[in-house]
Amino acid sequence: MSATSTLALTHFVTLADSFDKDKVTPGVLGFIVFAVIGGAVWLLMKSMNKQMRKVDFEEAPEDGQADTAAPAAAAPKPKTG
Repeated sequence: MSATSTLALTHFVTLADSFDKDKVTPGVLGFIVFAVIGGAVWLLMKSMNKQMRKVDFEEAPEDGQADTAAPAAAAPKPKTG
């Protein structure tokens, strides 16, 4: 570890000793992390909805419908006249 990271960890450890061990709350940092994660999820959902609207595909017919549709399409139409 570098000297600056060791110094930063030392400051956090001394802060941790000053808290009441029976009453520890996430505090502002926990709220900020939770809010950032929530915002990221919201942006990802918004982007996913935008991408899903662009998708255009035809569904494959189900097994029962495929058997009846294929012979009708292959059969020649009778000529009238």
